[in-house]
Amino acid sequence: MTIYIGNLSYQATEDDIRTVFAEYGSIKRVVLPTDRETGRVRGFAFVEMNEESQEESAISELDGAEWMGRQLRVNKARPRENNNGGKRNNRY
Repeated sequence: MTIYIGNLSYQATEDDIRTVFAEYGSIKRVVLPTDRETGRVRGFAFVEMNEESQEESAISELDGAEWMGRQLRVNKARPRENNNGGKRNNRY
């Protein structure tokens, strides 16, 4: 499972996120997407932890918590939908 963290401060770094989530267990990976053009953090991140029970604990404790002046949205990440850039793939 992967955790989605939304409404993240634009000042948050990967190390900041690791520090917060390390309280709930060991972390496999942190992904902090940045804008291609500006290089600025996009305001969300993904975290993978070693055990699902650790992830569930982090989600229940951190969802709605205030951090760096923002109220976090923390939940299970949903698989990315392939929308072909908004184009429809109609075949007749």
